[in-house]
Amino acid sequence: MLTSLTTRPARAVALPAAVWAVLAGLAVLVAWDASGADLWVMRHVGGAAGFALRDSWFTASLIHQGGRLLSWAVMAFIVLANLLPGRLLPQLSRRERVQWAAITVACLLVVSLIKRVSLTSCPWDLAEFGGAAHYVSHWAFGLRDGGGGHCFPSGHASAAFAFLSGGWVLARAYPRAARAWLVGVVSLGVVYGVGQMLRGAHYPSHTMWTAWICWAVTVALMAIRPRRAAA
Repeated sequence: MLTSLTTRPARAVALPAAVWAVLAGLAVLVAWDASGADLWVMRHVGGAAGFALRDSWFTASLIHQGGRLLSWAVMAFIVLANLLPGRLLPQLSRRERVQWAAITVACLLVVSLIKRVSLTSCPWDLAEFGGAAHYVSHWAFGLRDGGGGHCFPSGHASAAFAFLSGGWVLARAYPRAARAWLVGVVSLGVVYGVGQMLRGAHYPSHTMWTAWICWAVTVALMAIRPRRAAA
């Protein structure tokens, strides 16, 4: 799927395949949630005393704070690419530049809105890890777990996965850069997710759902094209 997206501009052909891939990803995520693997993984990372790497320099400063700063820097680059089209990525069309910025912001907003209404608390809030909450699946809508909530999905992972649209946008004019962009975004998303898991800030599924949400939003919005472009 990624090969077709990053080697030619035929999005009309690539998008249906992307949609099937998104649906397959959803099935895998639902299976993961049903397996109860989230709690199993966290019990191998933390214990009654909490999470040893919660405040370490590597996870808290480098991955968490550093990742946030990197996200702002990348967003600034995308904005500048819109403001200075003749100097940054000149082969991109105006529509592609606007799409890049708009879809990125849309991904960030969708993840943020879901977090705002979510009642799911973070792993470090659970009683078995030194907190006061008890485990409740994020599928248990309306059921509070006794913690602070607003932890699902992973907002920090969206600092990487929200930029997936760059792979689509760059594919026409800069296919090599598009492939590198996708590899970089996915790699950073995994690093951010693992870092937050080691801190006890998120379950593995929180990162997986963030990736899927950003992926689904990107595919859906890339499918929306003006009539003139479609013609």
